[in-house]
Amino acid sequence: MTGLRAWLGRVEPDFFSLAGRAKQIVEWHRDHRHCGRCGADNQDHPTDRAKLCPSCGLTTYPRLSPSIIVLVRRGEQMLLARNAAWPTSMFSTLAGFVEPGESIEQTVHREVGEEVGLAVGNLRYMGSQSWPFPNSLMLGFHADYRAGEIVCQDGEIAEARWFHFSQLPNVPGGTAISRWLIDAFVAEMSRQDARNA
Repeated sequence: MTGLRAWLGRVEPDFFSLAGRAKQIVEWHRDHRHCGRCGADNQDHPTDRAKLCPSCGLTTYPRLSPSIIVLVRRGEQMLLARNAAWPTSMFSTLAGFVEPGESIEQTVHREVGEEVGLAVGNLRYMGSQSWPFPNSLMLGFHADYRAGEIVCQDGEIAEARWFHFSQLPNVPGGTAISRWLIDAFVAEMSRQDARNA
């Protein structure tokens, strides 16, 4: 179970998704043996995938942490960033967790502003992916650059730059939603180039 990240890009997406689901359920089962309200031993719910506390009646379902991932576009360029904890050659899209009380759209605006200091608009939902590290649901967007200069968030973003769609750096493999967002932009720009040729 601990080696799931090493499978990224090395197994079929359907298999990775199934393995990720199994990992999340096993970890949820392990981490919710006791009631979070009163501390009593939980029991398996008789009909749902849930834990039921026989003492106080609290029902606990597997937890998902919604997060956004966004490709910021500016003409034929895309903004890619390198996380401070990543190898120096790996760039990807921006991502972050939804805060309590936020809409998904508010999260996109806040995360882009926090991580790179830019304002964006024209958000387009592109798809989602279960991301079992440990229990996220990634909601993917394209967004258009509106204003600002790149200012990387200390401790979070080591580097962020604009890349032309035809000159990509080292990016995540095809299993990751960040790559789907990048590939969708490259395909769209390539079609436009072909029409204009």
